[in-house]
Amino acid sequence: MNKNTVLAWATGIMIVVGVSLIALGAFRYNDIAGWGFASVGIGFFAIAWVFNALKGRV
Repeated sequence: MNKNTVLAWATGIMIVVGVSLIALGAFRYNDIAGWGFASVGIGFFAIAWVFNALKGRV
């Protein structure tokens, strides 16, 4: 596995974790904790976007 493959796998895993955190915040926790889960999930999306942008440049 080269560096681009590792970044692609990391991006995919982070998208799955981000979607699961947003789903937890939306469906499982209906109080203030749901907002925290959703915001952390959006943060995972931002980091996955950075990993995707780094492919081919590292």
